[in-house]
Amino acid sequence: MHVVVEIQRLEGFDADVALPRYETADAAGADIRANFPLKSRGGIVLEPGARALVPTGFSMALPEGYEAQIRPRSGLALTHGVSLVNSPGTIDADYRGPVGVILVNLGQVDFRISNGDRIAQMVIAPVVQARFENVETLSETLRGSGGFGSTGQS
Repeated sequence: MHVVVEIQRLEGFDADVALPRYETADAAGADIRANFPLKSRGGIVLEPGARALVPTGFSMALPEGYEAQIRPRSGLALTHGVSLVNSPGTIDADYRGPVGVILVNLGQVDFRISNGDRIAQMVIAPVVQARFENVETLSETLRGSGGFGSTGQS
């Protein structure tokens, strides 16, 4: 299944940095790359515990009824401890501003983000909006109101 996502490069960013794209035929997520404005083309360094909004150099228009989920790259998380603060991040279909990725360094050493680095992946997914109804009682289940860990350890 394919949907069209319109992408617009932003002025003042590197036109040679690839736009989101799938790196393999069956990939669920399209890789997103850092694209710094001309004045800060050298990138940034994330110290341990630090977070930053990393620009991508594009805006987009999603079709109505879809969202873009921004997710961490597993290799960055495993090798460097770099992840997303809000994972997955959601981009709504009615947003038209610049796309940025909030990265956090959960590792023990500085992590450099350079122009063109793959920093996250984007999954385009359908959205279902619920109709919320206020009721007097809820239906019964075996679990009931049991919270975190209430279903056991195994």
